[in-house]
Parts: sequence; C-alpha cells; structure tokens
Amino acid sequence: MSSPSPWRGRLVCALQLAAPLLSAAAGLTPSLQLQPRHDGPSSSCKAVPGTPGWPSPQDWARFNESLAGRLLQPPPPGAVCHSGQASYNATECPAVRTAWSTYEFHAADPISVDWNQWANDSCLPQEGAPCSRQGYPVFVVNASEARHVQLAVQFARKHNVRLVVKSSGHDYMGRSNAPNSLSIWTHNLRGLQTHNSFRPSRCNVTIEGTAVTAGPGTSMWELYSALDALNQTVVGGGGKTVSLGGYLTGAGHGLLSPWYGLAADQVLEMEVVTPTGEIVTANECQNEDLFWAMRGGGGSTFGVMTSVTMKTFPTPRLETVDLIILTTNVSDPRPVLDMIAYVLSNFPSFGDQGLSGYSYFSPAITDPDLGGNTTIGGFIMSAALRDSSPEAMSRLWDPVLAHINATWPGLFRAIPRPASYPSFLAWYRDHYDQSTAGADIYLGSRLLDKAALTADPAKTAAALQRWCNGSVAEAFLVSGKGVFDARPRGGGNAVLPAWRKSYVHAPFGAEAPPLDPAAALAVLEQINTRVQALRELAPDTGAYVNEASLLLPPDWQHAFWGSNYPRLARIKRALDPDDVLWCTPCVGNERWRQVGDRLCRVSGHQH
Repeated sequence: MSSPSPWRGRLVCALQLAAPLLSAAAGLTPSLQLQPRHDGPSSSCKAVPGTPGWPSPQDWARFNESLAGRLLQPPPPGAVCHSGQASYNATECPAVRTAWSTYEFHAADPISVDWNQWANDSCLPQEGAPCSRQGYPVFVVNASEARHVQLAVQFARKHNVRLVVKSSGHDYMGRSNAPNSLSIWTHNLRGLQTHNSFRPSRCNVTIEGTAVTAGPGTSMWELYSALDALNQTVVGGGGKTVSLGGYLTGAGHGLLSPWYGLAADQVLEMEVVTPTGEIVTANECQNEDLFWAMRGGGGSTFGVMTSVTMKTFPTPRLETVDLIILTTNVSDPRPVLDMIAYVLSNFPSFGDQGLSGYSYFSPAITDPDLGGNTTIGGFIMSAALRDSSPEAMSRLWDPVLAHINATWPGLFRAIPRPASYPSFLAWYRDHYDQSTAGADIYLGSRLLDKAALTADPAKTAAALQRWCNGSVAEAFLVSGKGVFDARPRGGGNAVLPAWRKSYVHAPFGAEAPPLDPAAALAVLEQINTRVQALRELAPDTGAYVNEASLLLPPDWQHAFWGSNYPRLARIKRALDPDDVLWCTPCVGNERWRQVGDRLCRVSGHQH
C-alpha cells in the first residue's frame, strides 16, 4: 500500500487550481479480554502484560466499572483483513483498505493512528502483512468527560502502566500511541461554547473580545464551521481532522498566524487533568506554571487537556493568489535554485507587508500526478492577504516576477490565479490539507529567520540543493508580525522563542516502505541530511516540535524549546515526579528509554 508524501496533496491541489491555465470506522469489541497478572511489582520498567505488576483481571474489571463501561479493548483496525484474527470480515475488508488512506478513518478509531510506523506496521490491511496487537495500546478509555480522564490517570499512576493520549492520531512524532499501554482517547471530548467576553476563573479581570471554549477532540473542520456561522474564526491548522489537543500544546501554526499569532498565543484558560490525577483550571491567575507550560511545551507531558478557551476573531476577507513559476528546462539546476532562493529572499518583506501562505518548490521533479511525465522545476505558492485588494497583491508580486523575467529571460513561465474569498472558511474549503494518511511518513523541519532567507542568496541556493534532495521542499510563510508581537496571557508562554523572529516554517517529508527497518533508517538519514542543510542556513533558530525529524540532534531540547527548556524541565519534575506521562521528543523524558516494547528507567535516574 502506498500513499503520497505529505506535500503532494497540497501540491496537486495547487496545480489543479491552475490547471485551466496550464493548457466505517472499525467496530469496538463489546467485551474485554482481560490480561493476566503476575505477582511482584517492578519499578525499573513500566508494567506490561505477563510481567510482575501488570493489573489483575479484577483490577481491570473494577476500573471498567468505575468508567461505566467505557474501557475498550478494540482490535487492530486492519484485523478485518486477516483471516486468523477474531474480527476478520471479508465483507468489511475492502472498505477498510479504501478508507485506510483517509484521516477520517484513523480519527474515528480508538487506537489507529495516521502513520503506520507508529503502530510498528503491526496490522496493515494489505494482503500478506502480519497482524498482531503488538503495536497498539492494550486498553483504551473512551473519555467523554474530564472525570474519565482523571480515573485513567489515577489508574495508570497506581499500577505503573504506561499512559498515552490519542485525540485524532494526527501526530507525526508518534506520541499518541505506544505498545503495552493504557490509552486515553479524547476524540469524544468535544462541544463548543462561544463567549462575547471571557472572565478566567478566579481572575478579577474580564477579557474583552470574543472567545470559544472547546474540547480537545474538536476538529479544525468542526471549529471553523461553527465559528463561521457567527462570522468568526480562530487560529488553527490546515488538516480537517487535526484536533486541538496536540496542536496547540505544541504551538500551532496556520494561515492566520502571521496576523494573529500562534494558536498557543490565543489560549485564555485550560482545564487539565494533572499527572497526579487532579482536575484543575489553569490560567493567568491559578496554576500559572502549568498554564505557561501547556501553551507550547508539548502534549502528553504536563497533563491531559480536557477543555480550552481561546480567542476568536472576525473572519477576514481574503485576497489570494495561487502562483506557479515553472520551467521545463532543468538540465542545469542552478538557475532554478537561484530563482527559488530569490523568491524566498522576499519572504521577510512579504511577511512584514501581511502576506501569509504555503510554498512548494523543486529544481527538478518528474511525477505523473504533477503534469504527466515531463520533468519540471520551479516554485508554487498559495498566498493570502487579509482584508486587502487584488491591486495590493499585485504590488507585492509584480516586482518579483519582473526581476525573474529580466534575470532569466524566457526561462520561466509565471501562472497566477487570483481569487477573492469572503471568509476564511470559504478559502479553507479550497485549500485544506489534501494529503493522505495510511503510510510510513517521516518529517524534518527548521524555522528560518530573516538572516537565513536574505543574508546570502548564493548560500541559500546551495542549501536548496540539499534541502530539496531530488524531491519537493516546502516553505510555509506562517509567521510574521502577529507572532512577533504576540502578548500571551500571563506574560508569556512556552513557545520556542525562535518563532518570535522566524518567518518561515520549512517542513518536508519522505515515505518508507512498510515492514522494512533498513529502508526506514535510510529515509531518516536522508531527512537528517536535508535538515542539516537548514541547520547550517539557520543555526540560531530551531524546529517546530509537532513536525520535526526523529533523528534528534544532541541539543534537541534547545532545538524545540530554546531558553524555555530549563523552566519546562523544572515544571515537569514538579508536576509529574513519577513520570506518569512520557513521550519522545518531550520535556523531561531523559529519565526513561524504550527497551524493545517496554519503557524502562535510565540508570541513575531513580526516584
């Protein structure tokens, strides 16, 4: 089974928009299959089935009773395609295979995740693949209220069971799934409440302006649609099924970020279940350290968010252009690389003038999905201005296109497709992330500041050769004045400080074949080579923790959180001394490491 890499859906969408100018969710098992317990605890590793310390069948049964039957033990979603599995269903299998590439399928399943490697490729629906539960949690709490989350945290803490949190499963870093674990599924923690103004609990100040309170399982599509009916919107992500939980705890960028700030900057209050099992409110007036850490410090680390209140804004009218600058003369890549470097050098100026958008580029790519078998090179961007005019968009791009025509006469063809949208949702319907799930996808990324983009165009062009590496690279203009000037409640948050000076988030992805560890390692090493080119170009920035490389640099803590890391580590130790929550790459995870399918303490890091 193959799936396009993360950029391709958006790239194909952009080309399709310019084409005229170019010539069953898995069922839940009704009963629980309780795991055996062996006497004798072990504190050096988290408990796993069949080892000392694993909860007894009676423990699990009592836990399920306390949850009113919300403890699930669902089969792997691909098991319907394997005749040796209890849930095998030859009739349902074709539908599962078809749906496997959709984000909606994995979001609606209590254990499935968007990218197969995070379940160890352990039960793919394709013919001939092995199938077992070994890559999935043993039990799942189907949480629909904070009390369910609280009970799950308390149970995992008491019994030394590894705990993970899944909302939609849209996690490029694999933090929402683990073998031999208890999972909290927050997909059904939803609901929306809007506010004309908001007074945080125990605060003496009312925050003027509109806001919305939502559960962590609320998807971007639900949120945007509900707010659009009120002529409002919110800073959010590009994927329809992306949900609030992991998105904003990691910072959260989107088309609106250059104007309003990151998603974490919009948070006014959270309800959180702490690692000690307390339900608390975090805002600028109470639990201030938790409030600071949860806004950018990463998910599944300091607590489990059960609701969040964030600012909303009047939905802007968007003036846009989908622009393609391309050539079929790619025998010499240098002019194409120089052209791309030149366009990128304009991004800081564009950002200062209010432009936002997503760009994709390559010196040479051949792909049947991207225009037949012709090899093309060039630059594509979907760009937007807020509450502006076609003339303003032209004033930005006309000098750039004139320079390209004068410098490389006759080499490139520019194809603009301007459009006006009455609201953000109207734009989003055409431009949401149309990539696919259901493959083994790995990412890398770097934030790029003004110096990286403008100081030395020749250096940028040289870096582009390694950055693209025979594929497509991306530069998302999702930062700018709104991020630089953000004033989060409480005086700040844990967002990587490099966001406050970077204009571009530069992610890229590559796909590995399933069930092939050597190929996966080769892909990761290739990604690391591409990331290194960006580290050299922007040595003083860092990376967005939600979309980053798994081959972590020695200073990964600084790369993801910068000068905030020491404070984050202190908060983690204070809030979670027993490491009830653990993930990678996450704050404070140095005390444990994965050993096979177990999570064990690192020598010298005992209580």
